[in-house]
Amino acid sequence: MLKTRLLELRQGVLSKNDQIAERLRERFHSEGVLALNFVSAPGSGKTMLLERVLERLLRDGHRVAVLAGDLETDNDAQRLARTGALVHQIQTHGACHLEAEWVQQHIAEARWDLSDIEFLFIENVGNLVCPSSYDLGEDLRVVLISVTEGEDKPLKYPVLFNSADVAVITKIDLVEAVECDLELMKRNIRAVRPDMRIFETSAKRDIGIQPFVDFLIEERKQRFTFC
Repeated sequence: MLKTRLLELRQGVLSKNDQIAERLRERFHSEGVLALNFVSAPGSGKTMLLERVLERLLRDGHRVAVLAGDLETDNDAQRLARTGALVHQIQTHGACHLEAEWVQQHIAEARWDLSDIEFLFIENVGNLVCPSSYDLGEDLRVVLISVTEGEDKPLKYPVLFNSADVAVITKIDLVEAVECDLELMKRNIRAVRPDMRIFETSAKRDIGIQPFVDFLIEERKQRFTFC
C-alpha cells in the first residue's frame, strides 16, 4: 500500500506540474518568447556558457531574460546580470530541480513584460536525475556535458539525455588535458538520442558559441512567424 500511495502522490505532482507547464508554454508562445531549459551536472560550465550566449544576443539587439535556479546563493544570478540581461534568482533551498509552478511564480515576482522578451533562459539546478521529470514549459531542453565528466555520462543518465532536444559539449579546450575521446562521447549521446543536435563549445576560449547562438535565433524565427 505504501508503494502504491507514493506512486499516486508522485503521479499527482507531475500531473499538476505538466498542467502548469503547458499553460506557461501557451503563454510564452502567445508572447513570442523562446523558452530554454538548461540542465547539466554541477560544474559543467552552464553559467559561463550562458554568459557568452547572453553577451552575443544582447550585442545584436536581442531581448533576453534569465531565471537562475540554485539551491542557495545568488552568485550565478549576479554573474549573469553583469551581461545586462534581465535576471531573477530562484532559490530551491535544497530541492534538486525546478518546477513549473516556481517558474510561474518567479516570472510574476520579477514583473517582466513577456511581450518585450525574445529569449527566456531557465538555468536549472545542477543535477542529472530530477530535472528530467519536470517540464518547465520550455520549447527546448538543452543538456550540457563537459569533457571532464567522462564519455559514458549519457549512458549513465539516459533519461535526461533522451528527454533533451539539444546537447552542448563544454570545455572542449580541455579535451587533450583530460584525455577525453570526443567522438566516443558524441556516439554515446546519439546512442541514447540518435537525432540529437550536438554543439561543441569552449566558453573560456570562445569556441563554438556563435553557431549555438545562430541556432537559437533560427529556432525562434521558425517557431514564431510574426518575428
